[in-house]
Amino acid sequence: MRSDNTHSTDAQSIAIKALGFIASDDTLLQRFLAISGIEAEQIRTAAREPGFLAGVLQFVLAHEPTLMQFCEACDVEPAAVGAAMHNLPFGNDRDGGSQ
Repeated sequence: MRSDNTHSTDAQSIAIKALGFIASDDTLLQRFLAISGIEAEQIRTAAREPGFLAGVLQFVLAHEPTLMQFCEACDVEPAAVGAAMHNLPFGNDRDGGSQ
C-alpha cells in the first residue's frame, strides 16, 4: 500500500510536468497567466504557494484538448491527472485537498 506522502509526491511530479508543458507552449502559457492572474515573473514564487500546483492541473483538466495533448506529450493517463489534483493541497473542494 502506498503512503499519502507517496501519492503527494506523484501528484507533485505530474503537476510539475504539467507546468513545464504549459510553459513550453506560448499560447497555453498566456492563457494560463490570464486565467490565474499572475505575471510570468511570479510563477516561481507562486509555485511555492499551497494550491498552485492543483490550480495548474485544474487548468489542464478544464480543456479536454489541452488535457489530451499533455497526456500524450508526457505519457500520463488522463485519470491520473484528476487523481493527482485531488492529492494536492486545495485540489479537493470538500476538504481543501491533502495537507
